[in-house]
Amino acid sequence: MVTLEPEPLLRLRALVRNRRTPPQVTSLPGGLVVRAKGRGLETADLRAFAYGDDPRHIDRNATARTGQPQIRTFHAERDSTTLLVADFRPSMLWGTRRTLRSIAAAEALSVIGWQAIHTGGRVGLIAVTGGETVYQAAAGRDRGMVAVIGAMVQAHARALGHAADPDPPLSDALARARRVAPRGAQVALATALDHPGEEFADRVAALQRRTALSVIRIADAFETEAPRGVFRYQTADGRAGAAPAHALAPEDPAGLITATYRTHLAPDAQEHQLHG
Repeated sequence: MVTLEPEPLLRLRALVRNRRTPPQVTSLPGGLVVRAKGRGLETADLRAFAYGDDPRHIDRNATARTGQPQIRTFHAERDSTTLLVADFRPSMLWGTRRTLRSIAAAEALSVIGWQAIHTGGRVGLIAVTGGETVYQAAAGRDRGMVAVIGAMVQAHARALGHAADPDPPLSDALARARRVAPRGAQVALATALDHPGEEFADRVAALQRRTALSVIRIADAFETEAPRGVFRYQTADGRAGAAPAHALAPEDPAGLITATYRTHLAPDAQEHQLHG
């Protein structure tokens, strides 16, 4: 599977709902339990306006002070935000069994996103490619996750058009996540950790001071179940050599990996790794 299609990601909603995780609830006087509704009145954050944000939430006073559009985001007291960060860079656009690593990343993030929606939260997206980075502002309910999936599909299609380009540093996506994620948000990054960038550790530390970061490592079967022997390789920048297959897998530079999602296994066979 090379092209990312929306239907398989939409079907993962049923996989999450079958877990029967209790939705986020609040109580009205008299003990009546209901789902939390609305965007809430408590300020979640004040940050620079980003493409995809609702212009109705621009703060005029902050915009006048800074000279740049500033957006004020809100949440209910019990609301939570999950920001999905999809690595669709050129190094992710390959796979030896079932699907590409990039598509596996979209699957893993979709499971996490549907779980966040199911428990009453909001979900947004940053998708980094060899070209343009795609951003989808966080929103709640099923339509919020449908918008995230649509943005992932569009971003992956653009990524395929940049398959021959060099990888931009992964650290750039973390810097973008820090700018748009509200304080206290959950940030889920799905990546193989190729070419993290010289500033990766610093950007991770800065993001962790503001949010709860989890990293889902996407692993191809050739990396985790490779046949024995030495294999020749050539990188995108022209470097060639030979190495055992297990030595080709990137390391975890900051000890961040919380789960491993394998490209050759179906989502329902590894969903438990993402939520325990």
